[in-house]
Amino acid sequence: MKTTVSPRRRRLFSRKLDFARGCVELTHGAGGKASAQLFEELFRPAFANEALDRGDDGAQCVGAARLVVATDSHVVSPLFFPGGDIGALAVHGTVNDVAMAGAEPKYLTAGFILEEGFPLSDLRRIVDSMAAAAGEAGVAIVAGDTKVVERGKGDGVFINTTGVGFIPAGLRRAPSAANARPGDLILVSGAIGDHGVTILAAREALPLTGPIRSDSAALNRLAMRLLADVDGVRALRDPTRGGLATAVNEICRSSGTGALLREEAIPIKRPVEAACELLGVDPLYLANEGKMIAIVAPEAATDALAVLRAHPLGAEAAIIGEVVEDPDNFVQMETAFGGKRLVDWLTGDPLPRIC
Repeated sequence: MKTTVSPRRRRLFSRKLDFARGCVELTHGAGGKASAQLFEELFRPAFANEALDRGDDGAQCVGAARLVVATDSHVVSPLFFPGGDIGALAVHGTVNDVAMAGAEPKYLTAGFILEEGFPLSDLRRIVDSMAAAAGEAGVAIVAGDTKVVERGKGDGVFINTTGVGFIPAGLRRAPSAANARPGDLILVSGAIGDHGVTILAAREALPLTGPIRSDSAALNRLAMRLLADVDGVRALRDPTRGGLATAVNEICRSSGTGALLREEAIPIKRPVEAACELLGVDPLYLANEGKMIAIVAPEAATDALAVLRAHPLGAEAAIIGEVVEDPDNFVQMETAFGGKRLVDWLTGDPLPRIC
């Protein structure tokens, strides 16, 4: 299948990747503009197919079963952090990707890359955490693989998980970023930035002004409830690498729209906000592991907000903006001072190894 690149996609990157002399950089794994370029110029043309081209976190495999498959790799540092660890994170991340495609996750596979000399006590702790997270999410880990690399070659443990789920028969139209339309409202299920700040603080032993914990959680039951109770959910997306800003940009690019966010409406916990001010980072670009964005029809927004707030993982949900008509797919922010600023894709890698 021949893959075409839209004019907007061409303008997103200042120059093409140099496959003759270039090399992989940390920014290619950060979930921002460099990650998007690697996908557009390497993976997307090589693996081109209709499911991949939709640009969603999970791919709907058309057939009688309406199967959804998603995969993710986890390289977080440190391996253990307040509110979670690499084991629970590996389950939550893939469960959420399947759920964002409108499917109920059922099965996971787990692949481990272990470094020689890694303590078995830590490995047991990680595996027990994965088992507990899978049980809470209602999914079974049904297959896996383990490889061991030489000491110094693997940084302890890396985990890849692949998830399989099924779209409920009663769901007429599965959510997809391509479905967003001008006039739709943008909701977020809770406060942003918790996970990114938690990882940075744990890594650097930063003294913070208040308790901050990762929001790592499985969102499948919240997503399934929203889809079952609200007619008019266009798209779902979990804003992990690249944060809220990059996730909204991805949705706009896939749907050929723009967005207007309202700064004062975006929920951010005060300790997270204070940490961001201290460190000079923008919470819009920090990773989240237990939050989701919902794009909903305007007439469905009130019901969607009520459904989210009725669930413990959506208690702080808010309407934070709207989808607008924009052929250039720009995302803008209406600031607290009444002005507007451009909210671009994540550029660079301010917080590497966050998930």
